[in-house]
Amino acid sequence: IEVMGLAVLPARLQVEMETLKDYILGGKDVASNEMIAKHADWAKEFTTHYTDINENNIDDILKKEIGLVFLKVLEDAGVYKRDVKGRAAFGRFVNELQSELGKSL
Repeated sequence: IEVMGLAVLPARLQVEMETLKDYILGGKDVASNEMIAKHADWAKEFTTHYTDINENNIDDILKKEIGLVFLKVLEDAGVYKRDVKGRAAFGRFVNELQSELGKSL
């Protein structure tokens, strides 16, 4: 959910991400859990980008990957007009996301 430019996870997704985190850290099959099976392909794809996922970095990794999904949704949703002003506003938003992600990694 987007609220005034901030990505806010619904409570349902927060619970699912906690469960997903446990499954990733435990090396369990994400697809075997009915609640998080819908995230299995996404988790399989993004976990290949990291050489070491552990308890110390899993929260930052999930935050980054959720942010990337949110960014893609905004691109596809056409929130920003495809004109000079819209592209400039989108650029500022992306820079802010990158800045925030950089702080957490």
